[in-house]
Amino acid sequence: MKLGKNFFLLLLGQSLANIGDILYMIAVISTIFSLTGSATASSFVPFTITLSMFISSLLTPLLLGRVNLKWLMAGSQIGKTVLLVILGFVLMVITASNYYLLFLIIGLVAFLDGCANPIRQTLIPYYVKQKHLMQANGIFETATQIVQAVMWFVGSLFLIILSSQQLIWLVGCLFVVSGILLCLLEDVSYKTTEPKGKLEQLKEGWKTLYNTPVLRMIAWLDLFETIAGTVWIAAILYVFTSDALHVDEKWWGFINGAFLLGMIIGSVYCIKYYSFIEKRLGIFIFGGSFSSFLVTMFFSLNTIPFIALLLSLLVGVFQQVKNIPQQTIIQSSVSKEALSTVYTSLGAIGTGIFGVGSLVMGILTDLLGVRSVFVFSGLMLALVSTIVYKNKQLFVKNVFDK
Repeated sequence: MKLGKNFFLLLLGQSLANIGDILYMIAVISTIFSLTGSATASSFVPFTITLSMFISSLLTPLLLGRVNLKWLMAGSQIGKTVLLVILGFVLMVITASNYYLLFLIIGLVAFLDGCANPIRQTLIPYYVKQKHLMQANGIFETATQIVQAVMWFVGSLFLIILSSQQLIWLVGCLFVVSGILLCLLEDVSYKTTEPKGKLEQLKEGWKTLYNTPVLRMIAWLDLFETIAGTVWIAAILYVFTSDALHVDEKWWGFINGAFLLGMIIGSVYCIKYYSFIEKRLGIFIFGGSFSSFLVTMFFSLNTIPFIALLLSLLVGVFQQVKNIPQQTIIQSSVSKEALSTVYTSLGAIGTGIFGVGSLVMGILTDLLGVRSVFVFSGLMLALVSTIVYKNKQLFVKNVFDK
């Protein structure tokens, strides 16, 4: 499997950045909670991140074509490093009366992340041949999920031996190494068309989504799947383990861990059998979405903790078995030059809907009960599988000349 030096530089640089992101998040949430004693204040951290990433996804197209993609990626990481250094000094003077300064820094870091994420997805087809796209996406997803699964567990242990400020300095070191690795990437030949006005640049990705049938379908799938996925946020899953399964907090962690393990298994499966899957992309996208619907419905009705673990693992597996082929279709459905604006538009849909959906699901959980929102999630996934089935002829891999 020859994916090339640039792919592995991108993979390692992004993995170090992801490790740093989780450790920084643990340090910030711990600091805010220790200063305020308020879970509500801590919960505004993910809300701030989602809002900033949504705004970033809308504005990033203004930079595309003006800044080299590689330097846009590396520059965002360097910017995050500078912000982390500032955060380290802010933690020296932070008190309960001025902790809101932390949210300003969190928002700026998330803004840069919102710019970097679609660029990272766009760079993969530049550095990897078309025939290796499925493997490359699978490896990236596997690395991301392993980092998520390991670092949320290990990260909390760091706070036993390090203060929040020391943890931030550690993250700063990781970000420096990540930035250096991303600077070592080869430049990509990003062709631009005639100069466009700012409004045209902002609309470009949305127009591509609308004018490309398979991308238009994927945008709808992302919308409904994001709504469905909001039931798996920590707050609602915590209520489910307590009110529906009647078990203690450790099961909350077990179910979260099983979900992440399932995503890793699904990613590894896609890497191992990529050639088989590539010939049947539509079948796997439909199978993954339909299986997720069935498993989610079973999960909503289940009362046995061990079965909940198994079902959570299966949701993770089927989610990746659908998502990785879907990424391959996105990357092969338009020219590489159009990919960055497509990903920023899809990112705006995902972050915007997730922010609103999380709030709505929380309210519905209080009003209707936690089992009801999982049933609703299952129905959303049933709608997704219906859309895929009715448009299965669109879900094929295309080939654009490099």
